[in-house]
Amino acid sequence: MADELFARLDMRATSSASLDADLAAAGDRLVAIYLWGEDCFNCGIFKQQAMQQIERIDGLGLRWLHADVYADAGLGRRFALHGVPAFFFFKDGKRLGRITGWPGIGAFVNAVRELQSRLAGPREAANDPVLAPDSPPAP
Repeated sequence: MADELFARLDMRATSSASLDADLAAAGDRLVAIYLWGEDCFNCGIFKQQAMQQIERIDGLGLRWLHADVYADAGLGRRFALHGVPAFFFFKDGKRLGRITGWPGIGAFVNAVRELQSRLAGPREAANDPVLAPDSPPAP
């Protein structure tokens, strides 16, 4: 199922060695990095739910990267992971936020749309319990 999901969302494999180049290649697109592990139960739940509602996930217009952090411990250290799945969001090479664990399709889609809304223009950002910003929002 993972290979099918990766193909449907055009998720490209990344690694600790290639991540910076992969982010640069994305240009100004919003990038989601999906960090997972082999035999991770919640990673399997994400994959299953994402396949069931692929149109909602694909409709977000994200540029997807993925990596098995059990096989690439360097990425786990880089992001100070305490568990998977984890999703990190970048734009123009800048880390914007993360989602740790799998909150479900609805919460995931809402968090990404909130981030996209913040990026689209200045406005007061709502406190989002799912998407944790890596830095405080600008006043």
